[in-house]
Amino acid sequence: MAATLLHTEIDGVKVPIIFEKDNRLPLTTVEFIFRESGSLASSKAGLVSLAANLLNEGTKKEGSATFAKELENRAIHLSANNGKETFVFSIEVLKEQLPFGIKKLKELLKDPNYTEKTFQKIVKKRIATLIKKEDDFDYIASNGLKKLLFENSNLALADLGTKESIKALTLNDLQSYINKHLFLNNLIVVAAGDFNKTEVEKITKDVASVLQKGHVNPIQKVTASSKEKTQEKSEETKQAYIYFGAPYAMDINNSQRYIGKIASYILGAGGFGSRLMEEIRVKKGLAYSAYGRFVVNRTNSYFTGYLQTKLESQNEAIKSVKEVVSNFVHKGVTQEELEAAKKFFLGSEPLRVETLNQRANRAFHEYYSGQGLGYSKKELELIEKLTLNELNNFIKKHSEILKMSFFIVTKK
Repeated sequence: MAATLLHTEIDGVKVPIIFEKDNRLPLTTVEFIFRESGSLASSKAGLVSLAANLLNEGTKKEGSATFAKELENRAIHLSANNGKETFVFSIEVLKEQLPFGIKKLKELLKDPNYTEKTFQKIVKKRIATLIKKEDDFDYIASNGLKKLLFENSNLALADLGTKESIKALTLNDLQSYINKHLFLNNLIVVAAGDFNKTEVEKITKDVASVLQKGHVNPIQKVTASSKEKTQEKSEETKQAYIYFGAPYAMDINNSQRYIGKIASYILGAGGFGSRLMEEIRVKKGLAYSAYGRFVVNRTNSYFTGYLQTKLESQNEAIKSVKEVVSNFVHKGVTQEELEAAKKFFLGSEPLRVETLNQRANRAFHEYYSGQGLGYSKKELELIEKLTLNELNNFIKKHSEILKMSFFIVTKK
């Protein structure tokens, strides 16, 4: 059964519900998604992800151990997590245990574990994680590139924060964020599994009964820098970790976004056969892998990629990346590359909708992007009809991806 968009009115607010029925197994998945509430909603690095950690510590009344035990005894998975733009509570459970899972979520929303002891516990865990990340050169290079591309914006901040930013946070900071972002007004519900429309609306109203109405400021759009900057960080490493990125002018609901998916696949997202992999690994042997893709969100879009190479090959690898992207923009792609990309997207479609969670996630993103439920099917039809001339004209128009910045972790 295809996903359906419902709206249920609660206290004067129309709450959207994306619902997909599947009664082959007695399983249910429900997500309560809050818009404009992800990591980009805060200028304090690590605050939002730490708030999610706190909400995974049960209620103040029961504490984390008792709360978790009650869920475990009924095989209920209840978790809080955040993305860049959203904050999400997820419940995965057998249908017969769903009422109990909803009950525990309501308790959590009404009585988070706001204790200094719990706060210090999650802070210590986060700092331990960040200490481990000090030897993760991919992590360092990835965050370094974000700072180059999105300087002076929240997107430049590491989602996990830094040791300094985490130590500077207080329990009140987390409580204030939660109280100012989890409102009825910015709620979207995604439900999939063995239940009907009436049951889904009842679940939504049940959880909504503990939410207040309120206004959340939209996350501002951020544009990647077109200044071609290069920065190096010296570490005790045997390889150079090269991360690169550039602007990519594309809105999430742009009618030509599907062409960008094909272009991205051919340039660097398609693994073997993609331009970056073929030129940098196969032909020149400079890296084990080379990857690049176009990222498109509601608040930002950009081109990004990475590779690792020998220290002595660092400059040659960077030069090769620039050459590959330049040839891609100025000379376009071949009919053979287009056909291979089409075969991938059309042939792998069944794998992208294999599970109930995959289908529910797709339906949410169709709604969230503003393209409407069922757009993915239409997109495949557009891909099938795409001509080489249309693709190459699209690529030529996006010469902004040539304005690349590089962040390299290397050894002096």
